[in-house]
Amino acid sequence: MSQPESDMPEFDPLAFWKQFQSAGMNVWTKAMNDAVASEDFAKSMGHYLEAYLAAALPQQQLMKQVDQYLQNMNFPSRPDLLSVAERLTHLEMRVDDLDAKLDEVLDRLQAIQGNLLGQRVEGGRHGLDSDRVGPEPHDAG
Repeated sequence: MSQPESDMPEFDPLAFWKQFQSAGMNVWTKAMNDAVASEDFAKSMGHYLEAYLAAALPQQQLMKQVDQYLQNMNFPSRPDLLSVAERLTHLEMRVDDLDAKLDEVLDRLQAIQGNLLGQRVEGGRHGLDSDRVGPEPHDAG
């Protein structure tokens, strides 16, 4: 007789890959933990940190001297240039906004002009004076 399907284990094609990945991660984790916990690693990191700090201090001093020199020569500093760039960007945005508003106003004026010309043409068809738009003037006398 055959077994019912519910008793058969479900086939997972990625099970081998998952086991392989998990085993690989465990090996790398152990190797890295051992390397970082070693005395040699601590010594090499200490040497690297000392070399970095030894190079960083003269670089900072040089940057301060260059900044002082530029200030004495009345040259703008980096923050000054960044401030000017920020202001220019703000002005460009304002000009773009004004340009968009001006385009909108011009479009509205053209629409009004078109309406007025349309009224003149219609007024001419109905026997009205085509040069005038608006109510007729009243005689004062």
